[in-house]
Amino acid sequence: MDFLMSGLAACGACVFTNPLEVVKTRMQLQGELQAPGTYQRHYRNVFHAFITIGKVDGLAALQKGLAPALLYQFLMNGIRLGTYGLAEAGGYLHTAEGTHSPARSAAAGAMAGVMGAYLGSPIYMVKTHLQAQAASEIAVGHQYKHQIFPPQSWKLALVAAMTSGIAVVLAMAPFDVACTRLYNQPTDAQGKGLMYRGILDALLQTSRTEGIFGMYKGIGASYFRLGPHTILSLFFWDQLRSLYYTYTK
Repeated sequence: MDFLMSGLAACGACVFTNPLEVVKTRMQLQGELQAPGTYQRHYRNVFHAFITIGKVDGLAALQKGLAPALLYQFLMNGIRLGTYGLAEAGGYLHTAEGTHSPARSAAAGAMAGVMGAYLGSPIYMVKTHLQAQAASEIAVGHQYKHQIFPPQSWKLALVAAMTSGIAVVLAMAPFDVACTRLYNQPTDAQGKGLMYRGILDALLQTSRTEGIFGMYKGIGASYFRLGPHTILSLFFWDQLRSLYYTYTK
């Protein structure tokens, strides 16, 4: 569970921070092995880079490399935090007297970090190649021409839908739990709920009593239910749009 929850948490954060990764990658490659003042600065600062990428490459370019980034975060953080959690649960972070050992904690953290970084490095390389891809007028660094799927491929739509399914489940799971409990609670003679006053009260009571994990109960079942629904909905929507524009031209 530590592996799964830490990996999913990192993936949820990655959806929002990936645009910053794209900007960071471009700015770090700008002027590679060139003396200051001898190259054109396409990106003057973070905000200028956001605007430039959005204008020239399109807003979707700010999420370039999202698929390998999600896989990297799930694998690296799942291994790193999951391994450390296992060490903590196994009592390896404490001395024979039962006191916490900073040295053992540091060693366990370092070992977990090395394992996660080593296994995630190949995926990080692919992510970097994809995030560096840009239109010729704002390109920096070496431009790899990776293309996982051809344009307008149904596989591209399927992968995008699978990615969005993860984000939807992570965002909606707490509200789904609260709704299920609201609908299932006992009521008085007037039909008023006896356990929760509303959705906010259900969320607060659940988090206070059961902790953050209580808000994500049944997340696996939620994904296998909502994930395929989201995937198929977006997939069929994309294909129907493609067919419509093909036969109406």
